[in-house]
Amino acid sequence: MDIPRADALRVAVFRKEHFNAAHRLNNPNWSDEKNARVYGKCNNNNFHGHNYDLIVQVTGPVDPETGYVIDMKFLGDLVKEHVLNRFDHKNLNLDTEEFADLNPSAENIAIVIYNILRNQLSEGLDLKIRLYETERNFVEYPV
Repeated sequence: MDIPRADALRVAVFRKEHFNAAHRLNNPNWSDEKNARVYGKCNNNNFHGHNYDLIVQVTGPVDPETGYVIDMKFLGDLVKEHVLNRFDHKNLNLDTEEFADLNPSAENIAIVIYNILRNQLSEGLDLKIRLYETERNFVEYPV
C-alpha cells in the first residue's frame, strides 16, 4: 500500500477555548417593541452573559519536518492574544471596538473571530470557527 507523502496530506486540528462575555442584541433602527419581539431576553437593557465555547479548526498539509499542520502551542497563544484577551469578561457592546456598531450575535462574533485569526495564519491553512453560545446552540463560519 502506498502512503502519500506527509506534505500531501491535509489534516484538521482543533483548539478548544472558553470565554465569558456579556452582550445585548439590539437594532437601533427598530422600535423597542420590535427589538423585544425579535430578540426577547437577549434585548435586556442591562445586558446578559454567555459562557462561550470556541473551537478553532485549522486544516492544512502536514509539515514533513515537524509532523504538524500547525504548532498547537502557537495556535493556543494566537487565540489567547487575539481573541480571549480581547473578549473574555468583557461587555461586547461597550468594551470592544469590533461590536461598537455591529450587533454581537453569535453569528457576528464567529465572523469577527475568524477575521482576526485569519490574518494571523499562513495562506496555505484553512480556518473554521465553531462558537457555542449555549450547550445546544452554536454557529460555524465559514460553512
